[in-house]
Amino acid sequence: MIGTMLRSSFLPFAALAAAALVPACAPEPPDSPAHDARADGELAGQIHELAQDALSDHPAPGISIGVQQDGEIIFAGGFGYADLEHEAPATADTVYRIGSVTKQFTAAAAMLLVEEGKLDLSRDLREYLPDYDTHGFSVPVERLLNHTSGIKGYTEMPEFWERSRLDLGHEAMLEMFSGPAFEFEPGDRYQYSNSGYYLLGVLIEQLSGMSYTAFLETRLFEPLALGRTHYLRNGPLVPGRAEGYEAGEDEGFVNDEPLSMELPYAAGSLGASVVDLLGWQRALVSGTAVSPASYEAMTARGNLVNGDPVNYGYGLSLSEVHGLAKVSHGGGINGFRAQLALYPEVDLGIAVLINSGSGRPGLLENRIARAVLGMEQPVVEEIEVPEAELRRCAGTYDPGRSPVTLRFEDGSLFGFGERLAPVGDGVFHPDGDPFTRIVCESGPEGAGAPALTLSSGGATTRYPRVSD
Repeated sequence: MIGTMLRSSFLPFAALAAAALVPACAPEPPDSPAHDARADGELAGQIHELAQDALSDHPAPGISIGVQQDGEIIFAGGFGYADLEHEAPATADTVYRIGSVTKQFTAAAAMLLVEEGKLDLSRDLREYLPDYDTHGFSVPVERLLNHTSGIKGYTEMPEFWERSRLDLGHEAMLEMFSGPAFEFEPGDRYQYSNSGYYLLGVLIEQLSGMSYTAFLETRLFEPLALGRTHYLRNGPLVPGRAEGYEAGEDEGFVNDEPLSMELPYAAGSLGASVVDLLGWQRALVSGTAVSPASYEAMTARGNLVNGDPVNYGYGLSLSEVHGLAKVSHGGGINGFRAQLALYPEVDLGIAVLINSGSGRPGLLENRIARAVLGMEQPVVEEIEVPEAELRRCAGTYDPGRSPVTLRFEDGSLFGFGERLAPVGDGVFHPDGDPFTRIVCESGPEGAGAPALTLSSGGATTRYPRVSD
């Protein structure tokens, strides 16, 4: 799926559970009403249509959407089901797992410790965790925040998935991902890593004298009145909690694969409603959650040792979309997908939460942004191309982690979990997604493409070919 491809998710996949299929044809509940009467009929109608299209184009039981402009919620509601088995409708207050959207909460918690003088982002990680093996490298704490540390990501390790249902503690988790060699020297490149944010959670606990959960509750959730934001463990009863699903056979769904929620931890453990996420976003921007200086640091691009900037701050992706600056983050975890975005130049915030691993919240968020801003919706103008062009692009490509295979099948090209629609000159779009662009680079005549490039959300990644 594209969300995984963009490395915005906590998890690289969520396996289908060997469970009974839930029919997709259950009676549809009425759509949730807009949370705020300022949602005029035209905008509400556009969002309704976009949500219904999203539910059918990339099947999901339910979607909740929140839109905030100029500090005021102008739309918040739900579509479809939060729980298929109980036919509970999705609403503006439904609590979904948010995956890696958690990271901005962790980054803000770290900045509170910076403000108190307890944490210095320029200091070496081992000054705080002397027993952690950095393989002889100096790792400034800041490089954990902007994914430039080089520390092996634990969700890319097979042994993690073999133990993913176990409630592993910090000692076992640190032992798991501290052993492997660094993927690169700290600061040499950007590479998304959940291990860095797990370590930040451990630092927060050590420096605050509180558990990660207690620190977030007492310093962020409670003072900011985020009553539907939680460390979403499996056991506690949480009012309005959505169930997670994956696409099954015969146009149905299966329950998501179990996962111990001790493992996502500070990288992806939280759950929230769209209304709470918009409140959180407003608290960050207004200087209520952290100081204005801290938020400025969170939204500043990091730099590699060679001076090149990266499109990531502290727990936040930084890009330009629709001709506007965008501060955002996506999330994915077993049975759920999430997107929280802010366009600061027009003070527009959008939250989209979906309870299916096949959901595409980033695509829906982009379409909602254009609707609110009165922009025309782009469409993918697919054309017919010679079979040789499709076969030229087929192969396996590796950007340095998580190789991707494009395959030719039944007259079409498939990759990243999607059928890829050709639009000419070696350019493809995932089905129905005009905001994501995949280019098969030109090479010697008769040879396969030497590489492909993926552009989405203002960022471009090159994938060199490694095999046919």
